[in-house]
Amino acid sequence: MAKIKKGDLVVVISGRDKGKEGRVLEVLTETQRVVVEGVQRVQKHVKAGQTSRGTRTGGIETVEAPIHISNVMLVDPETKKGTRVGYRTEQVERDGRTRTVRVRVAKRSGKDV
Repeated sequence: MAKIKKGDLVVVISGRDKGKEGRVLEVLTETQRVVVEGVQRVQKHVKAGQTSRGTRTGGIETVEAPIHISNVMLVDPETKKGTRVGYRTEQVERDGRTRTVRVRVAKRSGKDV
């Protein structure tokens, strides 16, 4: 189970965008990187082309680049500050069967994430 998932609100703790908050758009597990909305924005030069309707494409676009997962920290839902993530096991009953489920917990406040 990943500590940071797509859709989580995170804060950048190091690098040129230190202190910025944003939602996780994508998690790249193979390279241990995440793409965060509004963070690590770089300019990408796109080759000119044409769509099927005849409109021109290409030019300079600003996109988010991936940053290492160790440089972001989950935002605590209660204190709105960065927090580490822990796990708690919980018994859940579905269709008459009891299952053990791992739940992510914010270390700072103890609340479920």
